[in-house]
Amino acid sequence: MKEQKVNVQIESAKDNRTEDRMEEYVREMIRMLGEDPTREGLLRTPRRVVQSLRFLTSGYRQDTDKMLNGALFDVAYDEMVIVRDIEIFSLCEHHLLPFLGRCHVAYIPDKKVIGLSKIPRLVETFARRLQVQERLTNQIADTIMEKIHPLGVGVIIEAKHLCMIMRGVEKQNSVAVTSAMLGVFRDEQQTREEFLSLARGAR
Repeated sequence: MKEQKVNVQIESAKDNRTEDRMEEYVREMIRMLGEDPTREGLLRTPRRVVQSLRFLTSGYRQDTDKMLNGALFDVAYDEMVIVRDIEIFSLCEHHLLPFLGRCHVAYIPDKKVIGLSKIPRLVETFARRLQVQERLTNQIADTIMEKIHPLGVGVIIEAKHLCMIMRGVEKQNSVAVTSAMLGVFRDEQQTREEFLSLARGAR
């Protein structure tokens, strides 16, 4: 127990040193952009930016195995399970600008199901990393497939990207839609269409 406490203290000290360095980088970036990081409105900005980034990338410090292992249940159920309208907020890895929208997740169990509250948690874990929408979609589907081996998994993400809205093409109404279909969702048109119909009903 004492050794564990010492390890926690060491990790905490490392985190503090890392955050201090990150703050200095943000302060220097503000300076290079032509601003004065010592003026009142910007004085605490480096600390706020670092805290925001730590929160928005907290998915790197979450273990999906630990999250899901205690929430897998043996159930005699073989109809579609769908959780729709899961809000997502993530950071585009190309510009570090947010993209946000919603995610619809469905699967057909084969003996095991996931506790319903864990599906949004799983989505959040992968969303809170530097991401591209295509990879995020696949990671959610692949993880569910790997953990409970269902008959199939379907994931749809609809999102607006600030890197398209605020810069670049500047198209405010553009929505990017990505999907991942595994197992029967890919192989059986009827199953896929049922999922798409239920997801469209969320609009």
